[in-house]
Amino acid sequence: MKKNGQTLPGSPSLDIAAVPYRPTPGTPPGSEVVPLDRLAERAHSHGVDPYRPSRPVFHMLIHVRVGTVRCSVDFGTDEVQPGDWLWVRPGQVLRFLAPLESIEGTAVVFPAGFVSGTTATLVSAAEHARSRRLTPAAGHAESLGRILGALEDEYAHLSDLPLTAHIETMRHLLSALLIRLAHLDDSALQERAAGEPFRRFREAVEQDFARTHRVEDYAARLGYSTRTLTRATRAAAGCGAKRFIDDRVLLEAKRLLVHTSLTPAAIGERIGFTHPTAFSAYFRQRTGTTPTGFRALAAGAPASPTPGNQGATDSWTTSGCAV
Repeated sequence: MKKNGQTLPGSPSLDIAAVPYRPTPGTPPGSEVVPLDRLAERAHSHGVDPYRPSRPVFHMLIHVRVGTVRCSVDFGTDEVQPGDWLWVRPGQVLRFLAPLESIEGTAVVFPAGFVSGTTATLVSAAEHARSRRLTPAAGHAESLGRILGALEDEYAHLSDLPLTAHIETMRHLLSALLIRLAHLDDSALQERAAGEPFRRFREAVEQDFARTHRVEDYAARLGYSTRTLTRATRAAAGCGAKRFIDDRVLLEAKRLLVHTSLTPAAIGERIGFTHPTAFSAYFRQRTGTTPTGFRALAAGAPASPTPGNQGATDSWTTSGCAV
């Protein structure tokens, strides 16, 4: 909604605010350990409203001890309760839905690239679409708690070590924590075992999904056959290479439909469609509803069924592998 060219308060913006990683002044680079009751204060100090949709370009790991964190990640509303963990990945749309000031727990904030490449592969750190609340069993919870406690202690005693040693200690402790958490997520097991072709393909799709939706283009760029990419993607993610690309395109479309006031035509152009009708047909074929219908559903309004698609899959998520 606009008046005299200005966006009115409370109305959707024309884009999702990207939030870069900026260490709090006086803290060492690499990662930051923040009590949950101070997380909103940290966000406001960086000019970010945590209660509006934003798109961090960094990782945020949340653990709750007392209270409940209500938030939405992309489209789903979640309640992170005592003992739970939530890992928000770069590029996901995050919004806190209730005040954080009374919550006891910890948020660990770190940029992509802080942990080693080996750790990133082990924990599927590049999989931006996965966000899953985890509730570890008692034994795992104790191990995670000990590692998190060591991480918090090291962060609080910066002066005990030279800066480079402190950063490296933080990196190793965070890696241990992430590896433990990743092994609680059975849905990531296949992907963690993926070979180089799939990892390179996934990175290429993330860079270029708005430019090309063709498996052949990625195969030519990476030096693989389309058959190799399809086989590698099916083994790692449970679907073919074309479906993987389509799911990434649809995820971006849904994020923009839900969290911005961009027209469907503008959204289609942003994700690689030269004609609005082509985007609408693509979206309808894969979700069972039009972009306008999906936006209405997200806003809580009844969406008119698309003729011939009453039995289509749930339009909130694609039923494939990337979402």
